[in-house]
Amino acid sequence: MIKVAVLVGSLRKGSYSRQLANNVVKLFPEDYKLEFVEIGSLPFYNEDYDAENNPPAEYTAFRNKMKEMDAVLFVTPEYNRSMPAVLKNALDVGSRPYGQSVYDGKPALVISQSIGDISGFGANHHLRQSLAFLNMPVVQQPEAYIGNSSELFDDNGNIKDEETVQYLQSVVDTFVELIKKYKA
Repeated sequence: MIKVAVLVGSLRKGSYSRQLANNVVKLFPEDYKLEFVEIGSLPFYNEDYDAENNPPAEYTAFRNKMKEMDAVLFVTPEYNRSMPAVLKNALDVGSRPYGQSVYDGKPALVISQSIGDISGFGANHHLRQSLAFLNMPVVQQPEAYIGNSSELFDDNGNIKDEETVQYLQSVVDTFVELIKKYKA
């Protein structure tokens, strides 16, 4: 069983990123276990906690959960042409203490969305820069930018457009191949 963490970069009720993630997890093979790892309650990263060997319980729980994972799916909105602070904080908490990153070598997929036409391009690329530094192999092609997300879902939260579902399936299939490459 392959375990994939799902990190959603939005805390908003009714978040389009959360709805998108709920749809994407259904596209994985049956032998993949996808788990939403919640990041909203993580205190902002402060190196003093680790230096004093007294990290908050939330840090320890998050780090332990992420250590169990084989790969990470990131689904994020774009805030001010970048990733949301809550997602950056999860990267910081998980990548410390130095030399003990829970992300090291884990395959990743980045899917960004926005209500506009730009599709979260800035968030996607800023996140990819951080993941490169964290030594996470990331799906390069096809890239996953989803625009006009406010019109994407039906009343039940399902993606209305079959072409979008097919595109996302191709993205997930590529991610699965990347995971297999690194899990072999």
